[in-house]
Amino acid sequence: MYARLLFYVAVLSFILQSCKNDISHLKAVKLKRKITTETTLEAEMIYSDSAKVKAKLNAPILLNNKTDTPYYEMPKGMQVIFYDDSLKQSSKVTSNYAITRDNQKRLELRNNVVAANNKGETFKSEELTWDQNKRIFFSNKVVHIATKSAEISGTKFWAKEDFSYYEIKQGAGPLTFKDDITAN
Repeated sequence: MYARLLFYVAVLSFILQSCKNDISHLKAVKLKRKITTETTLEAEMIYSDSAKVKAKLNAPILLNNKTDTPYYEMPKGMQVIFYDDSLKQSSKVTSNYAITRDNQKRLELRNNVVAANNKGETFKSEELTWDQNKRIFFSNKVVHIATKSAEISGTKFWAKEDFSYYEIKQGAGPLTFKDDITAN
């Protein structure tokens, strides 16, 4: 009986000595558990202000990355439709890729970004950012604007959320004026 007890104690001490805590391994396991991604197919998100729908975002794939700094990624692109107070479409924006971070309230649009307003004006760029707090779009990349009377390109672009008003710096392109401008 004493020999059997001694045997169990020896085996137990051998097992305990062979186990060791590798801190780097434990951190890697902990890190793997923190990063999770939820995938939503055919996602639709509604943005509202004071119980009024302001915009609707659609994305074929929405990845919700739950990290220490969570973010949503739309690797197959997205479309945002903006509405006025009477729920009529005021503008539409599409892109081939988008990402938004929860704490910034900004949607970064990349790759073939196209926006159109209800006046028939079209805005194209490779990068455009929507600042949801300021309710504006802006870009430091080249932006091409096509209106009924002109085509303009430039950088340092910003526009109201509905693209009813915009400014472009370092603009270039032919302009056509409706009225004849003559010197007096």
